[in-house]
Amino acid sequence: MNSRVTGSFIILGTFVFLTGIFYLETFIPLEQWSDSVSEYWLFNMLGDGWNDITIWWFKFIVLFAINLPLLAINLFIFKSLPHDLKPIVSRHLMIFTPYAWLTVFFLVPFGIVLKISFSDIALAIPPYVPTLKDGFWTMVSGLDLENYAFIGAGAVFAGIVMLLAAIVMYRFVYPWVRSAIVSDDNVGALASTVVAGSALAVSVVCTASLAGLLGLVFPLLRAFVEVPDFLYVAAYLSSFKIAVISTFLTLLIGYPIAYSMARAAEHWRPLLLMLVILPFWTSFLIRVYAWIGILSTEGYLNQFLLSTGLIVEPLTILNTNVAVYIGIVYTYLPFMVLPIYAALDKMDDSLVEAAEDLGCSTFSAFWLITAPLSKPGVIAGCFLVFIPTLGEFVIPSLLGGSNSIMIGKVLWEEFFNNRDWPVASSVAVILLLILIIPIVLFQRNEQKQREING
Repeated sequence: MNSRVTGSFIILGTFVFLTGIFYLETFIPLEQWSDSVSEYWLFNMLGDGWNDITIWWFKFIVLFAINLPLLAINLFIFKSLPHDLKPIVSRHLMIFTPYAWLTVFFLVPFGIVLKISFSDIALAIPPYVPTLKDGFWTMVSGLDLENYAFIGAGAVFAGIVMLLAAIVMYRFVYPWVRSAIVSDDNVGALASTVVAGSALAVSVVCTASLAGLLGLVFPLLRAFVEVPDFLYVAAYLSSFKIAVISTFLTLLIGYPIAYSMARAAEHWRPLLLMLVILPFWTSFLIRVYAWIGILSTEGYLNQFLLSTGLIVEPLTILNTNVAVYIGIVYTYLPFMVLPIYAALDKMDDSLVEAAEDLGCSTFSAFWLITAPLSKPGVIAGCFLVFIPTLGEFVIPSLLGGSNSIMIGKVLWEEFFNNRDWPVASSVAVILLLILIIPIVLFQRNEQKQREING
């Protein structure tokens, strides 16, 4: 048996083992095991602390004993296969393992949340009806879309469709606007910005006009986008706005850092790379709490500004959107710097030198050579910052105020304060569907780069 086949079964065995641990711990809690074996003198003589540890290891041994015959049967079946089929089976097993892991630990919990989102709130445990205890068909017949109508899911869906339509319109309009404004292919930064802004404005106006026309022709669409409670739509819009602005600010700060690292001397680059990832050595929560001490009214920043005479009274930064932007940019800056640095580090410096020898200025050479070659890193960095920022909870909760409405805070309040699990689940499902778009685009960008790199 070759190493690839052995590795396939190691991966498969690890998956089965960890899956068994998850479900054994989920459906048979430690307390139930403790109650079952508490009568035996061997467990009682150990004391409370060692009792729990012994029970956990007892569960571990039971799980291993259950999984070992399954692995032996799989290995026996594999060894009995024809020799030419073994590489094919092993390859499919290696592909199957991550998909099976995704099914168990993502699709199954997502299915549970999706079912709860179709339920109704109730003063019960769990706080929703119907449940599986009422019977399968009774549960299915009691599901509805009331929660999605309440949070304005139709308006959110319409907004996503309009955004995608504007992007498609931009791709069609941009070549026409470019040919109408400029004639030279090698345009500068100012002309490119004017062309992009003009094409964006035309796309937005055309999309908005089309949406208004459809609303007039089809009155049912107006009812579809009605919003009973604007809080949730406002939370989605606020999260999107904060994520876009934070991504832009992170790019604005991260690109010069990555560019400086790529242009630094070879012996300095490992040190600079370590300084970028150094914040990850400290707990994320501690780093966010540290910004409270910096940005508060009596914090270090206000004390420094007062001592230098730049301000006469303390600035109110904490509990504002400014503090949220500072926290997000600081937290996710390495996710922007690292992919851009990886793209710039692979660039051939002789291309820039050749452009300058042909008469380009330093800025023109950067705009025509460096910027296009670093585009894959910029796209990857923007996705890596935008996707987690859209659902951020900790930073707006600790640094933001009452006006810093983000969908992560709304989810927390609905789940734990209002105990409205169905509405919270519907909000979470819509958020996940929104995140699918940038995740798919990110995967396509990564696949395209792998194809280019060969």
